[in-house]
Amino acid sequence: MVDHKKVLITDGYRAYLKKFSFKKKDRILKRREFLQLKRCGKQIHDRNFLAIYSDGRYRKNRIGITVTKKLGNAVKRNKIKRLIREHFRINRDQIAEFMDINIIAKKKAGEISADMVFKSLDGLQNKMPRRVNH
Repeated sequence: MVDHKKVLITDGYRAYLKKFSFKKKDRILKRREFLQLKRCGKQIHDRNFLAIYSDGRYRKNRIGITVTKKLGNAVKRNKIKRLIREHFRINRDQIAEFMDINIIAKKKAGEISADMVFKSLDGLQNKMPRRVNH
């Protein structure tokens, strides 16, 4: 039986896990940043989501998530936010460097499955500028 407290994590594996972390620095949190992004950013959309993006001021990709109460109750809204965060966490290395992105969920996003959320977000991501050295 393995004692999980004594399992050592190598530095390479720790660096690999750090690549997929999602910290507060990776999020757009301030209202003025959302407003500036809306004013200066480019918009792309599909049936379920609207993405507003622009070059970021910081040296990393950041995401903001907007889900209105029109989408449904708190359980539905939080599920959509979790799925958007997960998609960004996994796929952020494919986005062009130093982008600020605000994903706005449309009303129909509350009615689709998790697979459809990921497909929809993949479609939006494919319309955005890609990282050059990938």
